[in-house]
Amino acid sequence: MARLPYLEKADVAEEDQDLLSRDINLAKLLVHSPGGARSFGGLGNWIRHKSNLDPRLRELAILQVGYMTRTEYEYSHHVKIGRDFGLTDDDIRAVAIETGGEESGIDEVARLTLRAAREMTTDLEMSEATFQALLAHLGNEAIVDLTIVIGFYNGVVRLLRTLAIDVEESYLPYLDEFPLPSD
Repeated sequence: MARLPYLEKADVAEEDQDLLSRDINLAKLLVHSPGGARSFGGLGNWIRHKSNLDPRLRELAILQVGYMTRTEYEYSHHVKIGRDFGLTDDDIRAVAIETGGEESGIDEVARLTLRAAREMTTDLEMSEATFQALLAHLGNEAIVDLTIVIGFYNGVVRLLRTLAIDVEESYLPYLDEFPLPSD
């Protein structure tokens, strides 16, 4: 159960009601801090719609962070978002397979992206070997974008878990379809 109440448009000032344009619990809780919600949303919007990083790699990285941290909200939402951006079920299953140390059959850049997300989540940084291998494939701009994505979503999962934001009922089937590891 969330640590603060979820707010609706009627609960916030008129000039902040746009922050609730998406009917999700994350927005309904972050709007307690309208300036924070607006800034948070700005970076999230850039990541999703303006970054030059391949959307498939972005979504794989985000799923890996959610999987590693066992953050149901993040993981379930990005199974759906990932599919919306073209991830296949095999791509999504690859997150668990690669985390388990097995090869999933996905391409090298995707495997390196998952490794980078695991390293930044557990070790707080990408190893030199992973960074250089990705740099050779992605170039300077995309590797910086990938690093921003992984860093941002490592922050997002901490926010989600600390505020105990509940997964909306419509996202629960994604957790049944692609379960997170048990603790």
